[in-house]
Amino acid sequence: MTPRERFNAEAAKRILITDGAFGTEIQNWKLDEAAYAGNLGLSHDQKGNNDILAITKPDVPETITREYLEAGSDIVSTNTFSANVISQADYGAEHLVREINVESARIARALATEYEAKDGRPRFVAGAIGPTNKTLSLSPDVNDPGFREIDFDYLKGVYREQIDALLEGGEGVGVDFILIETVFDTLNAKAGIMAAIEAGDALGRDVPIMMSMTLTDLSGRNLSGHTVEAFWHAVRHAKPITIGLNCSFGAEQLRPHVKTLSAIADTLIMVYPNAGLPNELGEYDEQPATTAGLVGEWAVAKQVNVLGGCCGSTPAHIKAMADGVRGLEPRVVARPEVRTKLAGLEPFTMAA
Repeated sequence: MTPRERFNAEAAKRILITDGAFGTEIQNWKLDEAAYAGNLGLSHDQKGNNDILAITKPDVPETITREYLEAGSDIVSTNTFSANVISQADYGAEHLVREINVESARIARALATEYEAKDGRPRFVAGAIGPTNKTLSLSPDVNDPGFREIDFDYLKGVYREQIDALLEGGEGVGVDFILIETVFDTLNAKAGIMAAIEAGDALGRDVPIMMSMTLTDLSGRNLSGHTVEAFWHAVRHAKPITIGLNCSFGAEQLRPHVKTLSAIADTLIMVYPNAGLPNELGEYDEQPATTAGLVGEWAVAKQVNVLGGCCGSTPAHIKAMADGVRGLEPRVVARPEVRTKLAGLEPFTMAA
């Protein structure tokens, strides 16, 4: 069976669990700059470059990944949210992008294989791709609305370099899926989609895509202005294996938007919210039982297929979720009527 077939087969049996945050978990290690930089001799300060730890201190992402698997995760993601040329330029580490992604995929794959061998339950690896710190839809210059720092083809190439590295080694060695997450700009996501499709074509195999939007206001829009429904219409052509929401707010604020997406998407729904909102010190206070109870409401309502956590979530949050949804039936994939559906900032459905 292909990764897509195995995943769909498991998702038909139960609600699956993905992992939680890497960034806030890494912060708990309180690493100094030397730990990040290792002996690479880079010219920039590396503190905060979480992705580079796959090279300089691999025991950190390995330990965090292992803790999520112990907590009950069916899916683990690579610690590669910013492992692209654009983001790594801030650290003068652009030349290490391929190595970071290859090593991160190797860590996650080895642990997924280890835990699957223990109990026979399939484990999956998602290659995480963040939005970068550039946007294709909006100008960074308020005096020049038409200005863009990058163009579509450049960003597609940036994503392609990262995706090729995450997939290196083939099935069972590289990642199973490409997770295009925290999508604040739908056009950025489309560049990622095209890069993933082209990478799959070059390898001659199916590369399933996971899509996850992040909302920037309570009305349910991302930074480029798309509603949840419009976003789905804009990316549905990619036939993502999952569509969903992550980061943005806590589970309570995401409730109406999860309901909307669940009703219209003819694929699996994956939601992994923050553990509430940060306090005045930037720390997350929401306890595992609270987060698990909130996301559990979606599970009871049969609105989700995969649950997990984003910023502030810990292995304890993931364990509470896994325990809370055990035995509950997964969402049945929606079968909306066939219509031509387009997306501006709002969704548009052609009546005839």
